[in-house]
Amino acid sequence: MLSLKMALRSIGANKMRAVLTMLGIIIGVMALVVLVSLVTSATSTVTDKVSSLGSSLLTVTVSDDKGKPVKLEDLRRWVDKEDSVAAIAPYATASVTGKYALNNGSFTVYGTTPDYYQINGLQLLMGRFLKNTDIDNSSRVCVIDEQTAEDLIGYADCVGEVISLDGQKYTVVGVIETEEMSITSLFLGGTMTAYIPYTSLIRLSDDTGTTIGSFYIGAADGYVVADAERDMKQLLLERFDEDEDAFSISSVNLIEEAMSSISNVLSILLGGIAAISLIVGGIGIMNIMLVTVTERTREIGIRKAIGASRHTILRQFLIEAVVLCMLGCALGIFISWGILQIGSAIVAGTAMTFRLQGTVVILSVLFCFIIGVVFGLYPANKAAKMKPIDALHYGG
Repeated sequence: MLSLKMALRSIGANKMRAVLTMLGIIIGVMALVVLVSLVTSATSTVTDKVSSLGSSLLTVTVSDDKGKPVKLEDLRRWVDKEDSVAAIAPYATASVTGKYALNNGSFTVYGTTPDYYQINGLQLLMGRFLKNTDIDNSSRVCVIDEQTAEDLIGYADCVGEVISLDGQKYTVVGVIETEEMSITSLFLGGTMTAYIPYTSLIRLSDDTGTTIGSFYIGAADGYVVADAERDMKQLLLERFDEDEDAFSISSVNLIEEAMSSISNVLSILLGGIAAISLIVGGIGIMNIMLVTVTERTREIGIRKAIGASRHTILRQFLIEAVVLCMLGCALGIFISWGILQIGSAIVAGTAMTFRLQGTVVILSVLFCFIIGVVFGLYPANKAAKMKPIDALHYGG
């Protein structure tokens, strides 16, 4: 306790020097805590959004149809054939220009079928979603989200309004809640969004074929996603001559695992960069502690002359180095918390939130303590090894 009081008194006697010495530790802790917390919070937000889509969602992409293209009739037949499959919805996207009156903007248009609504867990605000008759007749109808309605038309209650998509007129038959996004819109995005019949998108994009390259699968109640994946894989293998490379099947779980892996790699990378900053800060502390030992050489000689042991001197200067590190760590964590609070206020109203990660804080404290011990040991040992007579005769 006495050594701690003496360390605090020594630091307090040179406040400006102490602050400048701790600056490296403060910056290192801020880099570690803020960067890793930002990555973790952002990844957690996206992962939660993906998880909200449900664990029964599968995505199939056909890369080589072997001259046997998948058609809408095939999807309907597969749903009837496999009990583990509740619904299948094809999807394709196109970027177009949307207009309404004097307003216009870039659209991401999704061509799909009625099952898309169920599989992706969309929520209607008003009107209806697409119907099978819309698909069969290639009807020029569309469903837009609430944000798109407000941005393009000016109000959400716009069922019955007619908008233009690349010069073709489409009637708005439904409006969905913006917060509930499909997995496609989550990753592809778009300033404005519209859902139209799959057959209508083929015409809109001037594609004369009806080949389906990608589609979603929803597992039936009472079945796990692995059952639907197994049955669908068997169907596709039979269709594409047992060639597993002709298609790929992915699930929400795989996406979550990929997101987690990316987050871990980024956290380790950013943590390593921050650790370098902390080591540099530790070198600064060792340097200033060597200066302190030199300045207090006569004090060390006097203390040894009156009976202070080598262990006592070593402990005194080592504690001073550790206290400098821990004060810098505390300041760095406090400033990091403030930065994250400001960041959260800036993105308020969105799905993103920034939180101080407890694990990162604990790691920062432990790492700073270790740095204090490692980089304070040499100056403390130098002070402890001084001979009383040499220290008393020091004239610096």
